[in-house]
Amino acid sequence: MATSTGTARPATAEPAGVSAARIRLGRVFRVESKDYFLLLGTTVFLVVFGLVMVLSSSSVESNLEDGGFFVQASRQGLYALFGLPIMLIASRVPERMWMRVAWPLLIVSCVLQLLVVATPLGVTVGGNTNWLQLGPIPPFQPSELIKVSLVIWLGLIVTKKQAQLGDFVHGILPILLVGGGAIGLVLLGGDLGTVMVMGGMLLGALFLIGVRFRLLLPPVLLGSALFAFVAVSSDSRMRRITAFLQENCATIDEADCWQIQHGRFALANGGIFGVGLGNSTAKWSWLPAADNDFIFAIIGEELGLIGAIVVIALFVVLAVAFARVLRAARTPFAKAATAAVLVWVVGQACVNIGVVLGVFPVLGVPLPLVSAGGTALLTTLFAIGVVLSVARDPEAASRAEARAVARAAARSGRPAR
Repeated sequence: MATSTGTARPATAEPAGVSAARIRLGRVFRVESKDYFLLLGTTVFLVVFGLVMVLSSSSVESNLEDGGFFVQASRQGLYALFGLPIMLIASRVPERMWMRVAWPLLIVSCVLQLLVVATPLGVTVGGNTNWLQLGPIPPFQPSELIKVSLVIWLGLIVTKKQAQLGDFVHGILPILLVGGGAIGLVLLGGDLGTVMVMGGMLLGALFLIGVRFRLLLPPVLLGSALFAFVAVSSDSRMRRITAFLQENCATIDEADCWQIQHGRFALANGGIFGVGLGNSTAKWSWLPAADNDFIFAIIGEELGLIGAIVVIALFVVLAVAFARVLRAARTPFAKAATAAVLVWVVGQACVNIGVVLGVFPVLGVPLPLVSAGGTALLTTLFAIGVVLSVARDPEAASRAEARAVARAAARSGRPAR
């Protein structure tokens, strides 16, 4: 009886389709969590929307100051062009790498802020010394770098002191001393609005990760007292507070009530449906900082109540995305970093919108991801990239691979290994 001389296929060999599926998944396919895509999608949408609104709100001032209607918008678009890849690159950095660079990043950002407040390199804008001019490099704000540095540094310190967070002296106090020192450098420049956001970010993050409120109450009271003292020690800040306390800012003048009133005029002019994109009248040199601190007023005027509600809803979705990432976080670093960015971005958005609506006095903080401002956009996107890096689902790829292998094996008629 003749025997076959062909080579028998080993029983343990994988079907060609299964091997191909593994290669494709391993090389070019990576599945992320739903929270990852929710956060990423909302962020990108806000950035694109912000570019449109910066183009609309800055065109008049851009033509007057820079000689072209699109100069400021083009500059913002360039920052977004760099910022979005930075966010995506940051989303791929492992947690251990963030913890390695936490201290160096915080030290470098504090040194840059020290150059702002202690050397002639600092540039004063709007009464606040918070810009740094280094040779041919465009002016930037080291205070924004301190924000993102504190996010990463807080994640590192919380990881190291996880067992001591219930002890004020050994756990909370060192965090407050270092973080408060960094915030104090910004306070020396007079940027009280940014200081308030940073202080809220630090204390709010500690509260969200489970630190007891009784341990945070002393620094909250101390910070509030310091904030009040600094506010009343400046004549310009006192005038803004006094203007805010007036009933509807009844006195029309060009100093204190002008911005508040014209922000409200813009919102009122928009009505429910708005006057149309690009048709704002407030941006014709009536409303100061129309493309920055008061861009929400331009949104309300051009897109109406509906557009304003949509923007608020987008930040609500962003807050939900952050909260979902925070709830699913597996490590102390992931929890602390996500909580810090949540309080930073969403809290700052609430302050900015509250100022335009008259809930708070004018504090000079931009609307995150929407307002004009290169340093703020880059650092905010970088911080969201850090959150995206901890929002990635490490088990999603293996589950997707298993499903693909099973489908490929079923098509080939062989059981999956």
